[in-house]
Amino acid sequence: MIQVRQVSSKKELASFIDFPHDLYKGDSNYVPELHIAQSDLLTPGKHPFHDHSQLQLFLAYEGEKIKGRIAAVINNNHNKFKNAKDGFFGFFDVVNDKVIAGQLLTKAEEWLKEKGADKMVGPVNPSTNEPCGLLVDGYDSPPVAMMTYNKPYYLDLLTAANFYKQTDLLAYDLPTSTVDKRTIQLKDALLKRLGNNNIVIRKVNMKDFKTDVDKILEVYNNAWAENTGFVPMTEKEFRYLAKDLKLILDKDFCLLAEHNGKVVGFALAIPDINQLLIKIKRGRLFPTGIFKLLLGRKKINYVRVLALGVVEGYRKMGIEACFYAEIIERAAAKKIKGGEASWILENNELMNNGLLKLNAKVYKRYRILEKAI
Repeated sequence: MIQVRQVSSKKELASFIDFPHDLYKGDSNYVPELHIAQSDLLTPGKHPFHDHSQLQLFLAYEGEKIKGRIAAVINNNHNKFKNAKDGFFGFFDVVNDKVIAGQLLTKAEEWLKEKGADKMVGPVNPSTNEPCGLLVDGYDSPPVAMMTYNKPYYLDLLTAANFYKQTDLLAYDLPTSTVDKRTIQLKDALLKRLGNNNIVIRKVNMKDFKTDVDKILEVYNNAWAENTGFVPMTEKEFRYLAKDLKLILDKDFCLLAEHNGKVVGFALAIPDINQLLIKIKRGRLFPTGIFKLLLGRKKINYVRVLALGVVEGYRKMGIEACFYAEIIERAAAKKIKGGEASWILENNELMNNGLLKLNAKVYKRYRILEKAI
């Protein structure tokens, strides 16, 4: 008999975080999340998401054996920004059983309806500002940094529970060896034209990181505002993310575009830290995981273009092309084999067309699903 219970103790939280390690045991493409980071993300008072929103975790038990997990999420900032009554689900992992999956989803749905939600959307962990989307194509390689991974049968389980596609998120593979060289060759001419308009592109200033983070936040909340599923980040959320990213940041891959000193665009590529995390057993840094991280960083040979955006009024001027050209050139100089540009909304014609012109190829596809409740 299956019982779905709320997570209400530290021991149950640890079990919630650890369940995927057992579910994906033997899967060579599974990357364990760092336990300490997941614990902070899911604990009120430790992550700024909880300042404005709430979530409830559930575990499905057969006897005392865990068979699945899910989080029900009310994102008040999203609903305020979109003038909606959406509920979300995330951290969804379960054995291949439609009954158990259905019970988990039903329990999350009931909790969301009690909070006034009229729709259930996901998976988001716990928002679109963190890892999100159900992998539906591209199971032949591990996910890159801050991207999700799941079993192929998850889509069948969610479809059986009456979820349907809201939108797809695309991940492009961009090898440095096959990238179209015209963009790189045009870079100097584009930079000169931008310079004539008092627009310059520079690296992040690590000595005044706080000031640059403030400037980037304003651009982020402006440049992505019209995207499906976008939720503005609070200053605390953005600083929390920036603090984490600073630990792995390569300043050569964090670029700002300025017009008369005002930031109008930025691009960020991060080392694919998952190449190291995949070797850290059950996401524990101690006693040996920390050494794998510290000693392995120089061996990382892939990056993820995590963000690339330009505010309205400065698009199609060549800033985006210059960002990509700079990142590609610098990656090649560092002997990096390539990068993933992700995630890109399937209806974002400007970004998709730009990547296709670079010879990038869609190699993974993620899906956001929804259901009226």
